[in-house]
Amino acid sequence: AGLSWITILRKRENYRKAYDDFDPVLVANYGEEKIRELMRNEGIIRNERKIRASINNAQRFLEIQKEFGSFSNYIWGFVGHKPVINSWKSIEELPDKTELSEKISKDMRKRGFQFLGPVVIYSHLQATGLVNDHVVDCFRYKELTSKAFGVKE
Repeated sequence: AGLSWITILRKRENYRKAYDDFDPVLVANYGEEKIRELMRNEGIIRNERKIRASINNAQRFLEIQKEFGSFSNYIWGFVGHKPVINSWKSIEELPDKTELSEKISKDMRKRGFQFLGPVVIYSHLQATGLVNDHVVDCFRYKELTSKAFGVKE
């Protein structure tokens, strides 16, 4: 959200503690007192608009869970419930966003999510296995593509 990944990753444990292990039910119910507490927390980025957006996004997340039965059902629906298997030959080929992440980001913004763009969405897709961006000569590529297609060796 406008900051370098390394900056956020270095503060990951601080965020985990400050945001109650990212429990969306708890975060969705944060009030003004908790916002003031977060604004005083030197271990996180203290941007009030982004803090308020994180609470809003937890509320929108819960709405998606209610509508689709789970966030997993919602997000996997964009890929037909099967991972996207890319065939990159080098790490330099990997995109930071795609048409898919643009589409999901647009849908989520339409649903009221804030500070959530296609680069963040693409990183989520990679981290959760919806997109396999291992290069073809990576030891994990063959293993993951076999599992993804139900192939047994």
